[in-house]
Amino acid sequence: QVQLVESGGGLVQAGGSLRLSCAASGSIFSINAMGWYRQAPGKQRELVAAITSGGSTNYADSVKGRFTISRDNAKNTVYLQMNSLKPEDTAVYYCNAFVAVEHHTRLVVTTVEYDYWGQGTQVTVSS
Repeated sequence: QVQLVESGGGLVQAGGSLRLSCAASGSIFSINAMGWYRQAPGKQRELVAAITSGGSTNYADSVKGRFTISRDNAKNTVYLQMNSLKPEDTAVYYCNAFVAVEHHTRLVVTTVEYDYWGQGTQVTVSS
């Protein structure tokens, strides 16, 4: 089993900053892509930012230049630094990771990649 635990959400005024963290733990062989999604009330969940194991990043147009995603592979942790926050950034932010897990049988050991989600952390930006 693998768990993703997020932290760092909260209430901040427009123009402020927050840093989200997401730590993965459990039976991890390796972690491939990691990312942050968000879901505002009445809206679909959307990708905010993603980062590969090699450090390549991808951002939603709405957060480019304001948000920065990074990861510490030794700690199995991904971060989202959010600056110049706007009221429209208000949402529940979810961590996502593609994690390879080893499966041991009597004859062979295989790895299988699973898609894991955190429980979500609320970010509220007041105007």
